[in-house]
Amino acid sequence: MTSLTDRYVAATLRAIPVARREEIAVELRGSIEDMIDGRRAEGRDTDTAEREVLTELGNPAQLAARYADRRLQLIGPAYYLAWERLMKLLLSFVPALVGVIAGLAKAADGAAGAAIGTGIVAALQTTVQIGFWVTVVFAVLERTNTALDLPTWTVDQLPEDHSNRQITLVDTAAAIGWLVLVIAYLPVQHFRSFVPDRDGGNLPILDPALWSFWLPYLIAVLVATVGLEVAKYRAGRWTWPLVAVNAVLDLAFAVPVIWLISTDRLLNPDFVNRWEWLAREDNLNTVATFVVVGTVLIVVWDVVDSAIKAYRNRH
Repeated sequence: MTSLTDRYVAATLRAIPVARREEIAVELRGSIEDMIDGRRAEGRDTDTAEREVLTELGNPAQLAARYADRRLQLIGPAYYLAWERLMKLLLSFVPALVGVIAGLAKAADGAAGAAIGTGIVAALQTTVQIGFWVTVVFAVLERTNTALDLPTWTVDQLPEDHSNRQITLVDTAAAIGWLVLVIAYLPVQHFRSFVPDRDGGNLPILDPALWSFWLPYLIAVLVATVGLEVAKYRAGRWTWPLVAVNAVLDLAFAVPVIWLISTDRLLNPDFVNRWEWLAREDNLNTVATFVVVGTVLIVVWDVVDSAIKAYRNRH
């Protein structure tokens, strides 16, 4: 069997309970081999026979439902997969986006303490609304026999087999999401850090003088790190060139941060003086030490972890 059959089997097994995957994999591969052999006996070449067999077996999601004795009838067999795909797509980003926007709007009104709660409530409400209205629309389409005119499934739609993928989409999305938040906060804190000065105005946490070079530089490094996350996902696993780029970016960010905090240039002097505890030299030195040690540990762990994973991929 070729990678086309392997991809078909892998796509089918994704929706099968783990306990039954090995059994069904053996059974499905055997059935495909027998069907291919039957068509080869009729004079077809192997590639043609394979494509005909997989096309006849149909969409792997529907085949998996039959193997798992799972009925696709929440909406109806003809509409279920389209409904499921749309629900997953909308729920993957719309509630989070609405929640962030609602939280930022609340914070901009001066209610920073209630911003998180407002964002969570907005996200939950959006989730319920999406689930309700999308389901209602598909139920109406089904009962009115409205044709969706969806393209017919073919073997060319089979996803690549990523069963051995080291870097998942969830990991990449989480990493990029965190980086985007940090990138966004660096300029935002200059105008709304949620720390008031003694007159009730905004008090930036980072020294505004850093905007002459270091903050734009750090933002550029973080943007480059977002590009690295995309490259890692496309590669599917750690490679030595990616390890090298990761180490360079880690050092490009960590070294300036360590130097700036060690020379008392990272934090805004007005922010430091705002807090009596932090304004004491010993306490400020303690904070700087924690930042330096934490930064070093994170960089070392990240570089070593990526190198170990790249090494395992080669052996």
